[in-house]
Amino acid sequence: MTMRTNSANRPNEGKQNTPNNPNNPNPQNNPNPSQHEPSSGMAGLGDRAKEVAAAMSQQAEGAANFIGQKADSTTAAVGDGLKSLGSTLREKTPKSGMLGEASAAVADTLESSGRYIQEEGVKGMAGDLTNLIRKNPIPAVLIGVGIGFLLARVASTRS
Repeated sequence: MTMRTNSANRPNEGKQNTPNNPNNPNPQNNPNPSQHEPSSGMAGLGDRAKEVAAAMSQQAEGAANFIGQKADSTTAAVGDGLKSLGSTLREKTPKSGMLGEASAAVADTLESSGRYIQEEGVKGMAGDLTNLIRKNPIPAVLIGVGIGFLLARVASTRS
């Protein structure tokens, strides 16, 4: 005679994997996905990716601002140096004669270049260069090819 046992006689049968079972060795193992927190799974992963991307974007923006500020301060220093060099050249060279005229022209050019660099900064110079290339595309391409040729030549002699 076979005896049928009812699962009601065994209180833990079929409930080993439920989190509320005191005999469950791993109460964190929840087989029902509908009971997961909303931040877990693919939705939580997407939210976390958005947070990381936003943080990286803020860091990149901060780095770009820092680099821009450093570039502006560097160009201001270069402009000041050029103006100072022009003034020094004007003071130390003869005032008359052919050498005096040439040194005065060089000093004027250095001083005006220094003022331009200080006033315009990197963005202004880049804008001016862009406009110059737009107005003169063929010479700009030829200059680019020439610079590329010179760089290739210098690189090949070092190898």
